[in-house]
Amino acid sequence: MSRRRKGRDVNGILVIDKPMDITSNGILQQVKRLFGAAKAGHTGALDPLATGVLPLCFGEATKFSQMMLDSDKAYIATAKLGVRTETGDSEGAVVEEKPVPAELTSDILEPVLDRFRGDIQQVPSMYSALKHQGRPLYEYAREGIEVERPARPVTIYELTLIELRDDEMDIAVSCTKGTYIRSLVEDIGEALGCGAHVTALRRTMASGFTLADACQVPTLEQMREQGESLDGLLVAPDAALSMFPEQQLEGQALVSILNGQPVRIPGQSEEGFIRLYGDRGFIGLAEKFPEGGGTKLVPRRLVKSG
Repeated sequence: MSRRRKGRDVNGILVIDKPMDITSNGILQQVKRLFGAAKAGHTGALDPLATGVLPLCFGEATKFSQMMLDSDKAYIATAKLGVRTETGDSEGAVVEEKPVPAELTSDILEPVLDRFRGDIQQVPSMYSALKHQGRPLYEYAREGIEVERPARPVTIYELTLIELRDDEMDIAVSCTKGTYIRSLVEDIGEALGCGAHVTALRRTMASGFTLADACQVPTLEQMREQGESLDGLLVAPDAALSMFPEQQLEGQALVSILNGQPVRIPGQSEEGFIRLYGDRGFIGLAEKFPEGGGTKLVPRRLVKSG
């Protein structure tokens, strides 16, 4: 007999402004308790040092967490120049110090930054959560074991210098999934010849959500203490899927999709995922394929509320 899951059936997405010095899972567990939710998950961890946009998925929305994890991200980072650390951020021990070029100006820095824009190859940090043989790399690093990490392709859509101070710089980064800002800052420091590490990191966008969409945990706690419902803060799962086109279904096509069966609709379209809607709103994601002069829709992720 299966064990009954504790908690309420809560469905939707909540964007949290994660504070510093707590893990993403720590925030998830706090918010999950506040909602009394049976099922919840986050869409990509932020380091304890980092703050900012952290979308949390509840119930049916967890079906789309991987797609949200695969989405583009944006950050504002502060880099300390002239100092390299074990971890690439201020939490690690200093391993090397070099003088910052005395003549460094924004005009000199700009061509260096330009080398890291667009499609680049990046070697993940040994202190990342990327797994090797089932274990995160940071566990090996803490044991003093160096694991060979092949460079991986990432795309830096935007890399903008916000401010340059004597030995610090603030940069804005917009990038694809899998981009390690610590590694990016270390590589920029290496290109400058002085080294660098991250001292502050704030995620400003993830899964299409920005800081303007984010809630503070103390606000949730205050609402709960005052007896207010938190459910009104949730947004529907399709709010994070706007990158996909939508398709309205009705009649037998809708019935077939809801039963998990592929359907064919007239008209050609490009291959890929598509949001599906019925008479009761969002019903899930399907994958579309050209077939016989029309389009075949194969259901991939359906929500129970549909």
